[in-house]
Order: sequence, then C-alpha cells, then structure tokens
Amino acid sequence: MIPENYLEKVYAGFLGMNVGIRLGAPVEPTEWTPERIQQFYGEITGYVKDYKTFAADDDANGPIYFIRALYDDAIDRELTPEDVGRAWLNYSRNGIGMFWWGGEGISTEHTAYNNLKKGIPAPLSGAAETNGIVMAEQIGGQIFIDTWGLLFPNQIEKAAHYAEVAASVSHDGNGLYGARFIAACISKAFSATTIEEVIEAGLSIIPSDSLYTKVVKAVIGFYEKNPNDFRLCRQYLEDEWGYDKYPGICHIIPNAGVCILSLLYGKGSFARTIEIATMCGWDTDCNAGNVGTIVGVLHGIEAIPAHYRKPINDAIVTSSVSGYLNVFDIPTFTKELTLLGYKVNGVKAPEWLGDSVKNGEVYFDFVLPGSTHGFKTDNSFKTLLRHSDEQGFERPGSLEVIIDRMYEGDQSKIFYKPFYRREEFNDEKYKPTFAPTAYSGQTVAVKIYLDKFQGSDIIITPYVRKTFSQESVYLQPVILENQSWNDIQFTIPETNGDLIDEVGYLVESPSILTNRAFGRFFIDQFHIFGNADYSIDFAKQSVEFKCITPFAHHNGEWTLGNNLMKYETEEDCSSYSGNYYAKDYVMEAEITPDSGKSHHLIFRAIGTERHYLAGFDGDGQVSLKQNDFGIKVLKTAAFDWEHGKTYTFKMQCIGSNLSLSINDQVVIQANDTRYSHGMYGFGCHEKGEGRIHTVKIKEIN
Repeated sequence: MIPENYLEKVYAGFLGMNVGIRLGAPVEPTEWTPERIQQFYGEITGYVKDYKTFAADDDANGPIYFIRALYDDAIDRELTPEDVGRAWLNYSRNGIGMFWWGGEGISTEHTAYNNLKKGIPAPLSGAAETNGIVMAEQIGGQIFIDTWGLLFPNQIEKAAHYAEVAASVSHDGNGLYGARFIAACISKAFSATTIEEVIEAGLSIIPSDSLYTKVVKAVIGFYEKNPNDFRLCRQYLEDEWGYDKYPGICHIIPNAGVCILSLLYGKGSFARTIEIATMCGWDTDCNAGNVGTIVGVLHGIEAIPAHYRKPINDAIVTSSVSGYLNVFDIPTFTKELTLLGYKVNGVKAPEWLGDSVKNGEVYFDFVLPGSTHGFKTDNSFKTLLRHSDEQGFERPGSLEVIIDRMYEGDQSKIFYKPFYRREEFNDEKYKPTFAPTAYSGQTVAVKIYLDKFQGSDIIITPYVRKTFSQESVYLQPVILENQSWNDIQFTIPETNGDLIDEVGYLVESPSILTNRAFGRFFIDQFHIFGNADYSIDFAKQSVEFKCITPFAHHNGEWTLGNNLMKYETEEDCSSYSGNYYAKDYVMEAEITPDSGKSHHLIFRAIGTERHYLAGFDGDGQVSLKQNDFGIKVLKTAAFDWEHGKTYTFKMQCIGSNLSLSINDQVVIQANDTRYSHGMYGFGCHEKGEGRIHTVKIKEIN
C-alpha cells in the first residue's frame, strides 16, 4: 500500500496545499467575485500579493494539529471523534488563532468549539441535530482533512473514514461527504494517472444520491460538453449551485463544484488547477488548497513551478497554543507525517528516515527534492541560495550557496529563523504566536563543503541575532578548507533575557578586487541541539498578535508594563512558552499575587488541557495538580502566603520527580508519570490577578 516514493509524494501534496492556500487567500472574501478578480488581476499565473512572510491560515492549522489525536490518544487503536475533539480543545486558544472565530451560530468551528467546552462530546458537537443542518454543511468539513488522505495512500476507504471521523467534530451531512470525498481523492492520487480516476475514487465512497455527488456529476457533465472555458462552467455553478441557494456564510456545495471544475479544467497542470480555483472566487484559499494537495500528490514535486515554491521557501507559520510548533518547517513535518503514515499502516519505516526526525531539536538534511528549510540571505547580490543534488554529506541533497565575486569589505549573512516578529508580516491573520526554536546554551552544528573557483580564503563567522536589540553576536571565525567537508560547531551565547531571531553564518573573504572570491559552498546537516539555559526579561518583550512575546495566552487579559507581565481574569486562564518537547528542566519565576486564590506555574504542558500546575491554591496552602481535561490534585501542603508580596517559585521536573520550591524552601514534592515533556507557563483557575517578573529556564540532561 505504501508507495516507494511515499515521502516525496507527501512533500508534494503538503507543499501543494500551502501553495494553493497562499495563492487563494488574498481574494478569499466574497467581495472578490470572479469578475473583479479578472478585472484587477487578469489571468492569474502567480501570487497576486508579495508578502514579507505568509500569515497563518486555518486551512493549514487544521490539517497540522487535528492529526495530533494520533500522537496523544489514538496511539495504538482506531481513531474516534472524541480523540479529535480533544485535539481541538488542547491545541486551540479560546477565541484566537487556529480557525475562524466568527461567532456561535455563524462560524461552524466556533460553534463546535463552544459545544466541546460545554461538555457536548464529538460527534454531537458538530451534529445537525445539535447545530442545525445549515451550520453542519459549511465548507469546514473538507478543508481540514488533507493530512488524513496523505496518511493513507491508496486506501481510499480508510482515508475517507478517518477524515469523516475528524470532520464530525464540527460538521454533518454533506460536510462529512466532502471530508470523505477530498480525503479519498488525495489517497487515490498516490497511484492514479488521471484526474478522472481521482474523482471517481472520491465518488465511490459517498452516497450516490447525496447533494455532494450531484454537484460533482453536474460539473463533470458540463465539462464534457464545454471542455475549454472554465468561466462558462463557473457561471453555470453561479446559476444552478450558487451561494444564493445555500444558506450560511460558506456552504460546502458551491465550493465542491469549484474544486471539481478546477481539477477538470486544469487538465493535468498543477499551476493551472490552483489558478482556476483562485479565479473562480468564493472560498478561494480553501478550494485552491484542497486541489493543490490532490494535484501535488498526483503529479509530484517536479510539477510545482519554482515561482510558486520559492516564495514559500519551505517555511510557514501556524497559530496553535504552542509557539514552538508554530515555527513550522515543511520538510520536517513531511518526515513526521510520513513516519506516522508508516506507523498507522503497520509498515516499517526506513531507518534513516526515523533517525532524521529529532523532536525538540532543529535538524535539516536537505534530502527532499528542492528543499531549503527556510534559509535566507541578507545579500542576494553576493550570495545566491538554492537546493542542490550535487553534494550531500551522507545522503544526496544540500543547500548550495553561490559566492559571487566577493572581495574585502563584502559581507553576506546566511541564516535560519527560529523566531518571528509582527513586523515580518503584512497582516494579523489568525494571530500566530512564537516561542523560539533556539536558545542560549544550545549547540549549533553544521557541515559545509567548499568548492572555491578563485580568490582568497572564504571565512565563515557563526552568529546569532538578538531580536529586541537587533544586535548580531559573532562567534569565532572559521576559514573553510577547500574541497572538503568542514565541521563547524558553536554554543549559543547568553542573550540576557532577549530572544534569538536569527542563527547563521556571516560570509566574508579578504580577496582583492583583481582576484575576487568566486565559488560555492554546500550546507548539510544543520543541527541545533542540547540543553537550553536562558531567561526572559519582560523589559525586552513586546505585545504582538494580542500576546506578549514569547507566550501564547489562553483566556484572561495579559498586559506588559514596568518590566513585568500582568494577568487579570474573571475565569481560568493560562499562558505557554518554551520547547514543546522539553523533558527535564528547572523553571524559575518571581510571581506577585495581587488578588484571587489561584496562582500557578504550568510545566510539561502539551496543550491547554494537558499539563501540570503547581502553586498557590487557596488560603494558606499550595498544591501540585495534573490537568488532563479535568483537574486532579496530586498533593497539597500548608504554606502561608499573602497578596501583594513577591515570591520566587522554582519548579524542578526530572523524570517522574516533581518538586516545587518557594523562596528556596521545598514546599511540595510528588512522583507522577503522566507527562514526560512539554511547555512551561502560568495559570490560574478562578478570578484573580497577578504579576510575573523575570523567568528563567534551565534544561537538564
């Protein structure tokens, strides 16, 4: 069942999805009719807006985070709607990011989330009997399911079933048929040779008398009679299947028609397929994203034109509760998804593939065709970046850096971004938040092969950039040895409470003008690993995307001022940061409780509903708790505390041993094995307010 080129096909499908999303997103609102799109952009043949960095999007968030139900719950058994419902709650922040918070009774996802919070379990959370058929049949049923199709290549029934299970958290009726249809199309695309085969596979697993089937067959029938003008077919959809005939904000049926239209009129071209989906209007990012996955898998990575791949540069951002996971590398996720696909299909994965995924570390090996892992240069006039199959340290593939006639005084930076700021985005879409993927104390290693044509030495100076001060901190320069692989390592220096937003290398040469440095070098096995040891100074943080860097807030009001972070809430609230995969560490913070009786550190958090808490828990006591979709008190101890006084909390978690100290006094200890890794943060269970001062994190082997 698993094809030999499974990894590359998954890469093509996921990259195709993101290309489609980003092509369609700028003309998504219904104000952008097909006529206006044609009037202002004509025949679309490339991205219509030049983004600095592509914003987060719900069409990517859902496929990335809802499959985490297979990591967290359905580990060695079949998936249930309740599993996916827990993923919804655990990785989303109430009212911000993840999906469209358009209001209960308006946004299907918002409504389903509220149902889950009220205790209405999936699939009742998305059932027509709960929310009404109009809500149940909006487009979300099919836009979050691409990864289920990628997990089950050539198993259309299995892919359709898992997609339906996942979609039932929020949808019903034709919403579920859309989930089944698109997932089956993606699954079939692994072995199909034509779009017609793909569409037939989708039709084979939904009811033949369903409205979804009828619109698919209607478009096929129109296409067979009018195969050369997609706009005639789009007008047909407007007349017979348009938004005016289906209530709600964004019904699935008209958009299903656009998906089939673009697949057929695209005539086997990846680019033309997503371009047609975009020019048709309606829910353009959803439709172009879905068909982008299908044709990406069907035609492979080589079919995606460079002008669509290059701006994405293998990197997107997402907007879950984990800022660490939100710094998103497409090739790394592709490998993770492929390994998961091998696992759920009961097939042993290639050993090298398993070894190349290092959770909690940054590891780039450039084995995927055309991969760049988001590397950038600040001087494209002197250094040109591109993927190369020519060199590779252990396996084929590397990042080629072409040095174009540098001489003394020329400089160029080659770098990876472990953290993003608001200024790097053009808009506020889906409010991403970020926690760095690189910290003080960690080791950065890379292998570089130099192929020099002329000129003097090529000098590489490792550096990191501090985001608040914008200061680049340079380490020991290295003269590259020609025609050889150079091993370069350095330790990320202390940044004194600042965060790191660039990790890379300054390229220079002392070459003279008459013999300028000309050549290239190849980067492979870029790796950031080891124990982090850092602090967060709130005087060096900012309020961005409605959160305080580098935290992601869930409920409550979080503000910044007087070199501290303040929280105020009428209900439970929490905030998260740090490496999602961190295991053993010591967390230290100064907390001033100003009102209320609940003030906690959060640690080993794998989401808003799964973590430990330790801290003040009522008058004269502290507690250590476990949150697993409900609070369980592990241990309580007496401790006199008062409002307005500042306390130094220190939480140590090593293996199953958990220990809380306050003002250097050990106040509570316990042993628990429920969570072995996760983020850190702060939280409370009831109305209250408090202040948080400098935070320190030290990871331990």
